Amino acid sequence: MTKKLYYEDSHQDSCHATVLSCEWNEKKQCYEVVLDQTVFFPEGGGQYADTGVLGGVKVLDVQEKGNLIIHYTDGELQPGTEVDGSINYEERFSKMQQHTGEHIVSGIVHRTFGYDNVGFHLGQELVTMDFNGTFTPEQLQQVEYEANEAVVKNLPIVVTYPSKEELDQLDYRSKKELSGQIRIVEIPGYDVCACCAPHVKLTGEVGIIRLIDAVKYKGGTRVTMVCGFRALKDYRMKEDNMREISRQLSAKPEESAQAVHRLQDEARMWKEKLVRVQIHAMEQILDNLSGDVENYFLFEEDVDKNVARRFVDEGKGKCHGICGIFLGNDTDGYRYILGSESVDLKVFSKGFHETLGGKGGGKPEMIQGTVTGSEEMIRTYMESALK
Repeated sequence: MTKKLYYEDSHQDSCHATVLSCEWNEKKQCYEVVLDQTVFFPEGGGQYADTGVLGGVKVLDVQEKGNLIIHYTDGELQPGTEVDGSINYEERFSKMQQHTGEHIVSGIVHRTFGYDNVGFHLGQELVTMDFNGTFTPEQLQQVEYEANEAVVKNLPIVVTYPSKEELDQLDYRSKKELSGQIRIVEIPGYDVCACCAPHVKLTGEVGIIRLIDAVKYKGGTRVTMVCGFRALKDYRMKEDNMREISRQLSAKPEESAQAVHRLQDEARMWKEKLVRVQIHAMEQILDNLSGDVENYFLFEEDVDKNVARRFVDEGKGKCHGICGIFLGNDTDGYRYILGSESVDLKVFSKGFHETLGGKGGGKPEMIQGTVTGSEEMIRTYMESALK
């Protein structure tokens, strides 16, 4: 049985231990090391394992199997020897900040709305929590505010191992059915939850709690959160982005949103103007088509898709064969629309695609898709195939 030092002091970052066994794992291509005691927390409770150094070799992963903690290392350690181990404490502390923050938020949500946290993932950058209910933006803002109130109160994190009789009388959160000795983590006034992971000792250590996103997920809500130094990193990243956006827009940061809306309105206006110009140009081409034209193919770099479709729809009535438009260039290939009142284009497309490296579909009277051939190759094929 491995003594779990991370439960005795979650801030302990190193330990001296005896190697009980060391075996090669062929599947994982690393060694499995068991110690008499360890500060390395194994993966569990939605939290990934600690990493660090043990006896001069790297600890890549840690898993719990029965009463043993397995350290997966990139080097061999001799059984019976004594070794020093140290975890990546910066990463451990960050995980504790996130995990304790999750307990605070989930406790508030459960108490206020009656929702359960049915899914929790603590990643390298972000934390996600899946709740079996929905929120308004205002409700999530209130949850976030109350969570940060809990941080300011600097409450002690209380860890207990209640007896079965005590547990039966205790109202606590748990994501699954549990057996054996249950570890209860309590944040007084906010949350009581069964949890196997290390936590900070005081809520003040969590730092700021930020709920940065919320999306509908499996009938409920997936909330994304960052705490402490991760929240600071997130804030700095967004501040840098906002500063650059402001500079590009020649607007104050607090006026950037209005500047973007103005830019969108201008872009919409210019797009509408461009479409009108394209419609006029297409109409002129159609007006100039003689009544005895067999096939007509127009090549352009880019045209609005609705304008292009309208051009072909009207053009196929003026051509005895096929009217088509090809948008793109010889380097990147072309998007096409073909229309005809006399040629079955679904049949025609088989040879067309095979020869020109294309794909697409549609109805006998109109098809669309892409081809990779050059304009010269396309025109040559059309001239040959439509004789």
